[in-house]
Amino acid sequence: MINLPIFPIVIPALAAIILLFAPKQIRLQRGVALGALLVTFAVTVLLIFTVSQDGILTVNLGNWPAPFGITLVSDMLSALLVATSTLLVFFIVWFATHYFSDAYESNYVYVAMLFLLVGVNGAFTTGDIFNLFVFFEVFLISSYVLIVLGGKGVQLRESIKYLLVNVIASALFVMAVALLYGTVGTLSLADLAQKIPLVENQSVLVVIGVLFMIVFGLKGALVPLHYWLPGSYVVAPTPILAMFGALLTKVGVYSILRTYTLLFDVGSFTQNFLIILAVLTIVIGMIGAIAYNDVKLIIIYNIMIAVGVILYGIALNTQTSLEGALYYLIHDMLIKAALFMLVGMMIGITKSGQLRDMGGLITRFPLFGWTFFIAALSLAGIPPLSGFFGKLLIVQGGVAEGSLFGPLLILLSSLFVLFSVIKIFLYGFWGEEKRAYDGPLVPHMKKLIVPTFLLVAVAVAYGFGAEAIHPFITQAIEPLVQPEIYIDAVIKE
Repeated sequence: MINLPIFPIVIPALAAIILLFAPKQIRLQRGVALGALLVTFAVTVLLIFTVSQDGILTVNLGNWPAPFGITLVSDMLSALLVATSTLLVFFIVWFATHYFSDAYESNYVYVAMLFLLVGVNGAFTTGDIFNLFVFFEVFLISSYVLIVLGGKGVQLRESIKYLLVNVIASALFVMAVALLYGTVGTLSLADLAQKIPLVENQSVLVVIGVLFMIVFGLKGALVPLHYWLPGSYVVAPTPILAMFGALLTKVGVYSILRTYTLLFDVGSFTQNFLIILAVLTIVIGMIGAIAYNDVKLIIIYNIMIAVGVILYGIALNTQTSLEGALYYLIHDMLIKAALFMLVGMMIGITKSGQLRDMGGLITRFPLFGWTFFIAALSLAGIPPLSGFFGKLLIVQGGVAEGSLFGPLLILLSSLFVLFSVIKIFLYGFWGEEKRAYDGPLVPHMKKLIVPTFLLVAVAVAYGFGAEAIHPFITQAIEPLVQPEIYIDAVIKE
């Protein structure tokens, strides 16, 4: 059990390496990818229950003890996010096996998807800030491959913007790591948490902290660093968009959650900075969500609303608000992936992403329509679905801190979210068919709806099982509220 944290990284990596040697064997690609993901998910479930019983698990690679070596750390926060990411990628790959053509699948798409999961799981598990950068690069390189597959002109154009933004962010990341190392003299998160309070010039740490927030804000698409997100994501094929929307921005949010609570909560300036970013992100996301009639763009701008809501909970940095932020983070990962799969199916049936070209889908595809309706209510936070509990806790945390503006904005954002997704439901599924729907996905609808429906069912179960999940959420937040728990588990005297 001592090496358990490394398996969610190693298993998909080995599967991806195997698939590199058989790109044209489509059935093998599908089988190995799905099998590896199932095994990885089983390991992550075991990891969650092991951490719940035994506490935080650490692996010192090369037997170099922390803080001198590379350490992987699985606390409950890491374990929950690794399990959620692996489950999501399993459903998305299952969906992709029926969505993509054989020609598309033979272009290493499953290899890139698995390596993207390696980077995401590694980022959630690493115990030092330099290797956080390394795992960022692993999933970013995979995302560069995935965003250009298909070779359409619009994909290539938007991929250049996506590439440039992430190259700049990566350069800033390295500079921020160098400044932090030069100031504190270590890169281990646990050791940094010990030594940062001892630094005489705390103003320097505020500057470094803000620089890290900017880097992670670029990754998480916080306003005003969001400009690359809508164009880059909207051109991606549906399974790739589902992965990007559910995972990539959330790694940026996780990085803020981990570093802010453990390292950079060094003054009111940092907190106010994060609250301002959160509020701006929610407002711009609300405007975008109701302004567009392109179904992909509507859900993409809803990503920004969710990121802002989660960031507000992180910025408050209380037990209640952090629990709400984690509840909502996991909810949003699940439901965003499902919604992108659903709107992708709408586009595949109608041959258009515009609401004016849709209508009457529920007549021919009733299960599809009602699945979307449930997912839409969950996204908006209608109780007792999964989006409700996280927002409730964040609002309670804000009110307890004496703030009303943030909680009221979050409640208002729920109305905007509900309006935007119900607009898709009313225009896309009710009324009459605008024309004969014979898009490329119509023959595959029965196969495509199965993984999508099951993913929505998981999200619904997450909401109805909130009370059962609460002990795991509480355990995940404890090292954030009391960093000494994390420090003592990693640096063993």
